[in-house]
Amino acid sequence: MSAVQETVTEAPAVEAVPKRAMTLGAGSSLVMLALLILVPLFVKNFIIFQLTMLLIYGLAVLALNILTGGSGQFSLGQSAFYAVGAYTSAILIEHVGMNYALTLPIAGVVCFGFGFLFGQPALRLSGVYLALATFALATAMPQLLKLGVFETWTGGVQGLVVTKPDAPFGLPMSQDMWLYYFTLVITVAIYIFSVNLLKSRSGRAFMAIRDNEIAASAMGIDVALYKTLAFGVSAGITGVAGGLGAIAVQFVAPDGYTITLAISLFLGMVVGGVGWLPGSIVGSAFIIFVPNIAEGISKGLSGAVFGVLLFLIIFLVPHGARQIAMIAQQLLGKLKKS
Repeated sequence: MSAVQETVTEAPAVEAVPKRAMTLGAGSSLVMLALLILVPLFVKNFIIFQLTMLLIYGLAVLALNILTGGSGQFSLGQSAFYAVGAYTSAILIEHVGMNYALTLPIAGVVCFGFGFLFGQPALRLSGVYLALATFALATAMPQLLKLGVFETWTGGVQGLVVTKPDAPFGLPMSQDMWLYYFTLVITVAIYIFSVNLLKSRSGRAFMAIRDNEIAASAMGIDVALYKTLAFGVSAGITGVAGGLGAIAVQFVAPDGYTITLAISLFLGMVVGGVGWLPGSIVGSAFIIFVPNIAEGISKGLSGAVFGVLLFLIIFLVPHGARQIAMIAQQLLGKLKKS
């Protein structure tokens, strides 16, 4: 047997989907879930509202992570899908009188279709060109929502007020607390779905396309189908997040879904760690709380302070929260051995 044959025979098998690449361990997940359940019991309603928005933006960042970290497609248009989901829920609640919980799957389906259709022409694009196409979508969406044709439903420039739901069955909790736990249940369900999706055959196809599109096509993967499917799934989850955001904020208006939101979500994904789903919450926390911290340091130069903080994070931990988690895991491993 030749040396080349021996090398091929002895090479260890490579796992198609690394089990720890996208998720936390079972113990860490349970601790995080316990914290998310218990913290609202000891804080004021305003903090509960902020935690609700943390979960909502976390869902939107997770959706972008599936698209970019999973299939390797860059998007700066998530604010458009978020807006479509928000307006779908708001219109169904206020004009149709539908229960708020039932509007969320409808918002997800509408955005899935929207994302899947947008993914068709986007198949010809990749890299920065795809990012520019999605940037154009995000820039155009607020203007489209202001059109007089849709004003009867959307409220035009003035927007639309959404009624915040009360806790059902006479449960003794505030509206903010009920909405938080309602959002938490949906977030956990979508997180579990996303983890299973990326470990499934479709997830392996996403990652094969991300790593090498030509090789994936040669292996028999329908590249066009899976790229548009990734866009659809990402848009659908973002639409659910948008619907939840409309209910939590109690208001939708075109100027609330500008390109700034899209950039913030992309920033949250980078800070949380591209391709690491638990980092979505960390990235969400960054885009919600760090601007407030920067303003507390200097109101006049809050943008500059925010930029410096962001630069330090990217310089010190270029792989985001995922890198910190890996370092912590290595340190714990060394402590256990010692």
